[in-house]
Amino acid sequence: MARNFAIDERRSARARWEIGSARVPEQSRCDQTDTTLDSWLIADALSQLKPEHKVVIVRAYFRGESIAELADALEVPPGTVRSRLHYGLRALRLALEENGVTGR
Repeated sequence: MARNFAIDERRSARARWEIGSARVPEQSRCDQTDTTLDSWLIADALSQLKPEHKVVIVRAYFRGESIAELADALEVPPGTVRSRLHYGLRALRLALEENGVTGR
């Protein structure tokens, strides 16, 4: 079986068209295109949210503020901040899906 596999591998198109190289090819450079496009999609989706949802999402996820810090800064109860985060994230997910971004 191993003999047949070796013969088949030698006869394959891959063996005829591949070119060997003594050195490793250079590493590819990081391309920021995907990151930039993702940023545009998220910014567009965030612009479609209600202001109270947008504020808590940006401050919590992009600035790293806690629920307590947000509640103090916005002068609302912590439960209201949690509620706005919950419904804001649902609206954000819906806006992204409407723009063609699929879930996991």
